[in-house]
Formats: sequence, structure tokens, C-alpha cells
Amino acid sequence: MLNDEYVRAEESPSAKVSAVWLIPIVALVIGCWMLYDYFDQLGSEIKLHLKTAEGIEVGKTFLKSRNVNVGVIESIKLSDDYSAIIATARVSPDAERMLTTDARFWVVKPRIGKEGITGLDTLLSGAYIELEPGRSAVANYEFNVLEHPPVASADEQGIRVVLNSRQAGKLGVGDPVLYEGFTVGRVESTGFDTDKRQAFYQLFINKPYDELVRSNSQFWLASGLNMQLSAKGLDLQVGSLESLLRGGVSFGLPEGRLAGEKVEDGEDHFRLYDSRELASQSLYSQYLEYVMLFDESVRGLHEGASVEFRGITIGKVVKAPLTLQQYGVHGAGLSNGTIPVLVRIELARVFENAESAGLEQLRSEIDRDLGAGLRASLKTGSLLTGALFIDLDLYPDAEPYQAGTFMEYPLFPTKRAGVAEIQKQVGQLISKLNNLPLESTFQGVNHTLENTSAALAQWDKVGQKLEQLLKQQEMQALPGELQNTLREFQGMAQDYGQDSAMYAELQSSLKQLKAVMRELQPLSRQLNEKPNLLIMGADTAADPTPKKAD
Repeated sequence: MLNDEYVRAEESPSAKVSAVWLIPIVALVIGCWMLYDYFDQLGSEIKLHLKTAEGIEVGKTFLKSRNVNVGVIESIKLSDDYSAIIATARVSPDAERMLTTDARFWVVKPRIGKEGITGLDTLLSGAYIELEPGRSAVANYEFNVLEHPPVASADEQGIRVVLNSRQAGKLGVGDPVLYEGFTVGRVESTGFDTDKRQAFYQLFINKPYDELVRSNSQFWLASGLNMQLSAKGLDLQVGSLESLLRGGVSFGLPEGRLAGEKVEDGEDHFRLYDSRELASQSLYSQYLEYVMLFDESVRGLHEGASVEFRGITIGKVVKAPLTLQQYGVHGAGLSNGTIPVLVRIELARVFENAESAGLEQLRSEIDRDLGAGLRASLKTGSLLTGALFIDLDLYPDAEPYQAGTFMEYPLFPTKRAGVAEIQKQVGQLISKLNNLPLESTFQGVNHTLENTSAALAQWDKVGQKLEQLLKQQEMQALPGELQNTLREFQGMAQDYGQDSAMYAELQSSLKQLKAVMRELQPLSRQLNEKPNLLIMGADTAADPTPKKAD
């Protein structure tokens, strides 16, 4: 019974994990969270490609956006082909949304260029890399760093157009884009296409000025100061102060043309011309070429000289002279005395329907005008420079037109006029002056003066004798009318006497005439020796030639 009183103890399972293990588990969780938080705060890693690492230092060069630090350079190394620098940067998480395909990076450092001095604040703080966020939604983590700061920000509205030119170096990044002298944009980038062998310049034109760019717009260099001295006179054009210091590019519509369609961003390519005049001349793609043979000097006639019809420009000189080597082929030579000049008649300047009409039809109309007396002649455009131009006019009395060719070019008949015609007329005048009997004229004048003096002396003697006759008593008895007649005759004789005013005046006039004829003698001799003296003037003494030292 005693054994029944004992109670059997019940067994219970003991705990396998001790409470002491809770501490390291909690520490591990906290460590993982801190590690996650560290990497989460560390941000993304990006790669930047640069041409040089100048001013870039690991751990000291920051990435900034609007002057706020968004990252730092962690490493710098050469690329595998040693052609570039690859910099690894760590970007803060807040800035990761900026890392899109159209984001742009560039190094901010002190620069001296056409736009002035920039980046002076980096002299103390050091260079940094500016980040400009893009608009794209596609993320990107590898970028090429720009050599120069972009002209337009990514959020700036406007259009980009590309200009093509056969020569590089015409424009630089940052140069102004002008419209009627007002800055409407900038040159954004430049480059050279090796496949097409031509340079290209990308322009950014700000809104709302992008409406001014049309499909038929023309672009030309704006030097700021353009001075041309031609047959039309002195043409001086002064642009804005900025274009005067930096140059730039201007654009506009061709004169007299309606605006074309509006261009889209980056779609249209335009040609860059060296001047507005060359841009205007490019409109005349259809033209007729003629050769004009001049039998006078073409000195002062240069390529590009205008061909005008009664003051209206209808073409230009292509080459003056065309050639002298082909004369032998045509049976001529220097002894022929004619100089060939190649000219171009631009049809759009002459006919409104030049673009739609055919060349043969337009040539037939010009041939008809040639048959009506249309001729070409040289004329002086500027007395200051001696520049010549070709003037076309109708001469009904011209010789009949006969068609011909020269080196496969049709001949355009010419006529002497202008300076050559004036020289010819002056030469004829001088020849007539030379043929005048000046010596015999001088002798005749002298003989006339002598005879006149003798006749006046006789009249004086007659007057004296009449005065003595009237004083005699016999004459007093004559009738009064006869006495009056004799007295009048005596007075007339005294008027022509040597002491009279009329005699003195006549003798002075004859002396002046003799002096004038004497002064004409040296002029006549000079005109005989140099017929163009009245136009070209007397020859000046030659400049002294320095002698060699002993």
C-alpha cells in the first residue's frame, strides 16, 4: 500500500534552442539591414568615357547637377585600346532617375574661348563633371563625356538643322546664328564626314525663331564686317557686335521667293555658303554660256563681273580670258587682237518661266534678240578701281548677226563702246588738232596785227590833216552841213587813232589771241606724242631704284 502512495513523475521534452542564441540572430539581422541600407544609399555605378583625364581625381572629382553633388569618381583607367579614359563613378540614388539614354555629361573647368572666360570658380574647388538629365524613359549606365558644354539644354525648345560644307573650320561651337542681325540660335557641334568628304555643322535654333527656318532657306557665313569694292561701288555691311567679334552664320529666304514648308527637327540638311551673294547666285541653276570676243583691252574685267542689260544684272563673267592656247586651232593668234571671254546668262534673271521652259527655247529667244541688234560691250564700272563690266544693249544699226562658235561655245557678238570708244574719239580729235595749220595761223595773225596797226596809223594821219583843213579860212566859208559832216568824219578818225580806247582794246584782244595760240603749241606736241593724255594724264616720274652699297 505504501508503494501505491508514491506518485510517478511525468517526463516533459526540454527546449533545444537556448535563449542565448537570440542575441547573435538579432545582430545578424541588423547587420544585413545595415549592409542593404549601405548599398541602397551607395547608388548605381556608371562608366564615363573621356578623351583625357586632365583635372579628374579619384575621390575628389564630383558629379554635379545644378551645383548639387550627385556622385563621385571612384576609379580611372585606360581603355583596352588606349584610345580613351574610362572613369567609374558612383551616383547617388536620388540621381538614378537622371541616368537615361539622352543624359549628357561634360567637364567643367576654366576655359578661354570665343564666348569669353568660363569656369573660374573651379580654380579653387577643382574641376567637376556636370550631369544634365534627359527626357528619355530608358535607363543607361555608360556615357561619352562631351568636350564642350552643350549650347542648348535638354529641356530647351527649338529645332536642330545641319549645314554641309566642303571646307572645315568655317564655324566653331558657340558661334551665333543670326536672322536679320538678331541672334536666334547657336552652333551646337561640328565634325567631318570622311565618307562624304565634307564638314557638317549642327545648329540649334531657339523657339519661336524655329518658324523662320523653311525648306528653301539659305545659310551663309556672317563675318560681321563685309566690305566689297566692285563695279557697283563700295558696299559696306556691318553686323552685330557679337558677329563682328566672333563671326557666325546667317540665314534667310531667297530674295523674291515665297516661304517653303516648315522643317522638322534634324530632318533637313542645308548647304553653307561663304557669302549671301554666293547664296543668291546658287538659285540660278539654269544658264546659257556664250563666248564674247573683244578687240580691246580686258584689263579690269575679272571673274564674277556682272553682265548687265541697261543696268539690270542678267549674268556674270565665268572666265576672262577664256584661253589663249586654243587660238592656233582656230587659225588665229596674238596678231588677231581679240580676247575671248566666257560669260553665263542666268535665265531666271531674264525670264519668269525659266524653270519650266527648255534651254533650247530660251536660246532661240536670245538668238532672236541678237538678230535685232543685241550686242555686248565693255564699260567702266568704277573709275576708282578701274573695274569693268559687260553691258548689253540694242544697236539697230549694228552689222547683221552671224552665228558662230568658239571652242564649242556659241559666239555672242560684241561692239566697241565705253572706254575704247572714248579713246577712239579722243584720238580722232587729237588727229584733227594735229592737222590744223597752227604755224600758218600764227603767221597770219601776226600779219593781220601789223596791217591793222599800219591802217590805224593812216587813219590817225587823215584825222590830223582834216583837222588842219577845217581850221583854214576857206573851209569856214563852206556850208554848215558840209562842215558838220567833216567834223563827224574827223571824230570817227580820232576814235580809231592810236590814242583812242577802241584802238587800245582791239590791240589787247589781238595780243591775247596770239598768247593763246602760242600756249596751244606745246599741248599740240604732247597730244601728238601721247594721244590718251586727256584720259590717262601725263606720265609721272618713275620711283627711284636703290643702288647697291659699295
